[in-house]
Amino acid sequence: MNKTFIIAEAGVNHNGSLEIAKKMVEVAKECGADAVKFQTFKSENVISKFAPKAEYQKKTTGQEETQLEMVKKLELSFEAFKELKDYCDKIGIMFMSTPFDLESARFLKDLGLEIFKIPSGEITNYLLLKEIGSYRKKVILSTGMADLGEIEDALDVLIENGTKKEDITVLHCNTEYPTPYEDVNLLAMLTIKDAFKIKVGYSDHTPGIEVPIAAVALGATVIEKHFTLDKTLPGPDHKASLEPDELKAMIKAIRNIEKALGNGIKKPSKSELKNIDIARKYLVAKRDIKKGEILSVENLTVKRIGKKGISPMRWYEVIGSVAQKNYKEDEPI
Repeated sequence: MNKTFIIAEAGVNHNGSLEIAKKMVEVAKECGADAVKFQTFKSENVISKFAPKAEYQKKTTGQEETQLEMVKKLELSFEAFKELKDYCDKIGIMFMSTPFDLESARFLKDLGLEIFKIPSGEITNYLLLKEIGSYRKKVILSTGMADLGEIEDALDVLIENGTKKEDITVLHCNTEYPTPYEDVNLLAMLTIKDAFKIKVGYSDHTPGIEVPIAAVALGATVIEKHFTLDKTLPGPDHKASLEPDELKAMIKAIRNIEKALGNGIKKPSKSELKNIDIARKYLVAKRDIKKGEILSVENLTVKRIGKKGISPMRWYEVIGSVAQKNYKEDEPI
């Protein structure tokens, strides 16, 4: 129940190559991710030929081509996604892909997608929200660039069209690639949780692995993180993605944090029970004490004795009582 669902976001880092995409599936599995996620779209259905690139895309891929021209080179066919889904099933990792248009959403539904991820840019796309809401599947909704009102509107559309609230997880997100740490605002994830009484997670675009780990410590149930086979490959998202060794380190750290979070009950752990009598102090003779002598602050003190004795919390119960035997200095009372 405390296991975080970790999505290794391949996105378009396959650069339009099915061979690279399959290799990314293998890497995600080897690194311990629960799912590997791609992006399914027909470029002409998603991007106007007049649409400019985002600033980070201009930095990573140049300014000569349009956004449509850039994205067209990163498109995989529906047949390729069928092959990827089969390959994921074969090696034992969940296949996911984000649809960016209605045709792609319907294709992924027919493909048997278990969880639909709605990206930040589609949170105001009523037609896509309505379509996915009607599938009555599990939904993960990213909220980059959105405020609480827009999140509420999107949730309303999903729920009104058939998706159960308990089947929705809302991801806090910032869509700048890479995201400056001062812009992460991770506590907003808790604001979303409190505002909508809904499961929350975090989709990360920071350069490192610290923030997703912190998100798990704060209660994220889903973590999504971009990865690549090589940050130096051409393409818009490689530089803001983790390489395999970094992805593996992030997942290992998250699994350790899950263990460390525990059940919230404060009591001695199984591993530390043996340390109690070693580390705690008990009542001992401050000096030699004769049988019949009154026990007092002059002849009693507290020290470690290596075994269970009378707790110093009972100090005033013992003070004023009569020694029942002779004690040597340091001997437990």
